[in-house]
Amino acid sequence: MDLFEYQGKELLRKSGVPVPEGRVASTPEEASSAARSLGGKVVVKAQVQVGGRGKAGGIKPAANPDEAAGVAEQIIGMDIKGHKVRRVLVERAGDIKAEYYCSFLLDRSQRTFLGIMSAEGGVEIEEIADTAPEKIARVHIDPLLGMSPFHARKLVFEAGIDPGARKEAIAVLPKLYEAFVALDASLIEVNPLVLTGEGRVMALDAKVSLDDSAAFRHPNFDELRSAHEISAQERAAKEKGLNYIKLEGDVGIIGNGAGLVMSTLDVVKAAGGEPANFLDVGGGADADVLSSALEVITSDDNVKSVLINIFGGITRGDLVAEGIIDALGRLDIHTPIVVRLDGTNAEQGHKMLDEAPHEMLRSATTMLEGADKAVELARGDAP
Repeated sequence: MDLFEYQGKELLRKSGVPVPEGRVASTPEEASSAARSLGGKVVVKAQVQVGGRGKAGGIKPAANPDEAAGVAEQIIGMDIKGHKVRRVLVERAGDIKAEYYCSFLLDRSQRTFLGIMSAEGGVEIEEIADTAPEKIARVHIDPLLGMSPFHARKLVFEAGIDPGARKEAIAVLPKLYEAFVALDASLIEVNPLVLTGEGRVMALDAKVSLDDSAAFRHPNFDELRSAHEISAQERAAKEKGLNYIKLEGDVGIIGNGAGLVMSTLDVVKAAGGEPANFLDVGGGADADVLSSALEVITSDDNVKSVLINIFGGITRGDLVAEGIIDALGRLDIHTPIVVRLDGTNAEQGHKMLDEAPHEMLRSATTMLEGADKAVELARGDAP
């Protein structure tokens, strides 16, 4: 779960990390009121779960409450990389002497935590890694031993942080790490971590990604998630216990097993199409699960065709066919569906589908054939 900036900062604040004072606003009037309470001079920041807000015009300064209202009116409603801005964070503006980058994340290749720091803040870390990798300091942290003062000093000195910021930076980094561990986060990124004119080091931004698998340990995860807008399909899929992620394309995807679904997405892309979703019905999907999956996907108006790609190991092809037939009987489906079945009872499943013909059904022998047909149908090129 990727948090909004204001949510991430509130969690960091509770862990003792210095962050600017701010207020969340959903209207220009609220932004004006927030600016007034913060002293007038503020920065208005779009709240979307994506980077590049500044380049897109989603972060703007305001000299007074009236200007804050005008800026908020410009930002609220913007589309930033497919994310609509519905609220802004109004923060007290301050004097910034220097900007740095720091983050803590999982290093899966080393099976440990990784701390990263650079004196080149305010730009994407990937850009720094490409153009000046020597300016990035890294330190691996054993999860069992935790972060020591040595780790913090190593990051700060190897990154070349300004002498006037070193003492506070060394004090802030362990607090960021403690928040990373306590929240069961997969990433905490602060870009920029700034040195203010008063000599303070604080988090001017906060990107926090939480591990949904740890939600049972964190009752507040549900409250954090409630601020996130999800599609009707994602809500319905969660209620039905389906592994579903909405994407931006028009070819609906149903498969059994995450690896097979990922491969299906790739094949649809290779065929010139755009997947509308990731939906994994699992290894032992029965008729009810397949019927629910079709109901969720065909409720999306963006979906122009559906590709069902099933390889039967535990999953039986006859039960898959039964679920498809059940869904077609219960739902008013006008979206063409391509079915590729292989493996356990696949022949029996195909026979069941042939004996219950439907104008929206198409069959495919291979995954490549299925992808080609689904893409053609989404474009309206196939009969």
